[in-house]
Amino acid sequence: MRSLDIAATGMLAQQRNVEVVSNNLANMNTTAFMRRRTEFHDLIYQDLRRVGATSSDAGTIVPTGVQLGLGVKLAAVYRIHEQGNLTATDNTFDLAIQGKGYFQITLPTGETSYTRDGTFQLDANGQLVTHDGYTVQPGLTIPNNAIDITINASGEVQAKIQGQTALSTVGQLTVATFANEAGLESTGDNLYLETPASGGPLTSTPGATGYGSVLQGFLETSNVNAVEEISNLISAQRAYEMNSKVIKTSDEMLGTLAQLR
Repeated sequence: MRSLDIAATGMLAQQRNVEVVSNNLANMNTTAFMRRRTEFHDLIYQDLRRVGATSSDAGTIVPTGVQLGLGVKLAAVYRIHEQGNLTATDNTFDLAIQGKGYFQITLPTGETSYTRDGTFQLDANGQLVTHDGYTVQPGLTIPNNAIDITINASGEVQAKIQGQTALSTVGQLTVATFANEAGLESTGDNLYLETPASGGPLTSTPGATGYGSVLQGFLETSNVNAVEEISNLISAQRAYEMNSKVIKTSDEMLGTLAQLR
C-alpha cells in the first residue's frame, strides 16, 4: 500500500509550504523583507514495466510502460527579489535603494554582510552604523559640528558645517550587486552573506548602470502581499486535507483486507 507513504510525503510537503507562508506573513512589516516561495519536485518512480522495452521477439516497443510515483519532496525555497514599496520616514539616516543593490555591512567577525534595510544611525563616535551597531561600509564618520546631513541619489554624503556656507563631502556610499541574488545566505537581522551560488559582489556607486539609486528619508517595506499569502495558505491547507484523506482511505482499505476470512 504505497499510498500511505506517498500521502505522507504530500502532508510533509504542505506542512513546509505552510511554514514558508507563515514566515512571509510574520514578516509583513519587516523592513526590506523579501517573501519566499516553495518549489516542489516529484520523487523517483518505480518502473513496473519499463517504457521503451521490447514486448515481443518481433521488436515491438512498449509505448508508455508502467511507472508509479513515490511522492513529493521540497526542492527549494526561493526569495522573490521584487522591489518593495518605499515609505517616507523623514529620518536623516533612513536610506532606501531604488533598484538593484545592497548596502555593505561589516560584522564583528570582520566578514562583510549585505542588506537592503537602510535603518541606519550614528554611534558615539559619529560613525554610520546599523541598529545593531555594525559599521556601514566604507565607514563614514559625521563631524560633531555638522548641523545637517544630505545624502544624494549617488550615495554622496555631504555635511552642512556650522559657520560654513558650502557643503562638505564626508564620504561616499557604495552598493553591491550579485549575479545570483537568490544564492545569498540569509542569516537573520535582515542580513545576507555571500555564497559560491551567489557569486562575488560587484560594487559601484549608486545610480551607475545596473545599480539602484539611494533615497534619503525613505525605507523599503517588505514585498509580501497579504491577499496572495492567504490564498496560498488556503491552497496548502486543502492539499494537506486531501493527502490526509488518502491516508484515511488507505487505512480503511487495509482494514477491509484484515477483516477478510
